[in-house]
Formats: sequence, C-alpha cells, structure tokens
Amino acid sequence: MKDIARQSMSIKVESMDMLNAQIKMEAHASATYLAMASWCEQNGFFTSAKFFFKQTEEERAHMMKIFNFLVDTGGSPVSPEVTDINHDYSSIVDVFESTLEHEVAVTKSIHNIVKKAREIGDIATERFLDWFVMEQVEEENTIRDILDMIEITGTEGVGLQMIDNQVAKWID
Repeated sequence: MKDIARQSMSIKVESMDMLNAQIKMEAHASATYLAMASWCEQNGFFTSAKFFFKQTEEERAHMMKIFNFLVDTGGSPVSPEVTDINHDYSSIVDVFESTLEHEVAVTKSIHNIVKKAREIGDIATERFLDWFVMEQVEEENTIRDILDMIEITGTEGVGLQMIDNQVAKWID
C-alpha cells in the first residue's frame, strides 16, 4: 500500500528523501544557533546573542518551508530528532567561524539536492529550491562580512565590544 501511495506523489522519492535530510539539517542549525545565542549571552555579547536568536528563527522557518513543500507535493515530511549540539565555544571568533562552516555545509547540501532534482527531472523541487540557493548566498555573505569586520577590529580590549556593537547592522 505504501509503495502505491509513494508512486502517486508529485515529488520524486529521491528528492523527498534528500529534502527530509535537509529538514534535519535546518532543525540542527536552529538548535545550534540557539546554543550560540546562549553562549553569547553568557559571555556578554548581547547584540550577537540577538543576531543568533534571529538566526534560530530563520532556520526554523527554512525547515518549515521545506516541510510544507513536502506536504504540498504529497510527500512524507519527517519531524527530525536533533542531537549533538555544541554549547562550548572558545571565543566570539570561534562562534562565527563555526557559523560559516555550517552555512557552507548547508549550501553544499542545497546544491546537491538541486543537482539531483535536475538529474531526475523533478522540476518542481528544483524551482522550489531556487529561493534557498539565493538565501544561502546571503547567509554566507553576512557571516563572511562579520568575520572580516572582526579581523579588522581585532579581538583585544575594546575590540570585543566593538565587534558586538557592529553585529547590530546584520540583525534587521
């Protein structure tokens, strides 16, 4: 019975499976950014904490966007289990470098889904992911800008407070 139902979906099974993995990746990102927000709060980087609280909500929204797409295409979205969240960072630089590493991994994952959708002729999934492709360009650029600003400002003395104050321009 399940095989018959899967065959009647408008989304290809391969795309659905990859999108379910992406749902999990987005949920993990949301939880990771929440942990980063907590670290920032505990270490006096209050503006950076606000930035990561915002990122937490954005990643959850990305997860739900994919989840709802699977529902709309007759797929079976899976609510992910989220584990292995890091709560310990050595510095604000470590936090943002970890963020960039994660965003690059998300970009690669999205690109792989697009390539697979194109390969199997799943046009709806490929078009759906156009927004995510461009969103990842923005996400990576934002974090690279923050890391560049940190490099210029430095992390000694008042530089740390200047970093936190400057992150405010990326919150809205």
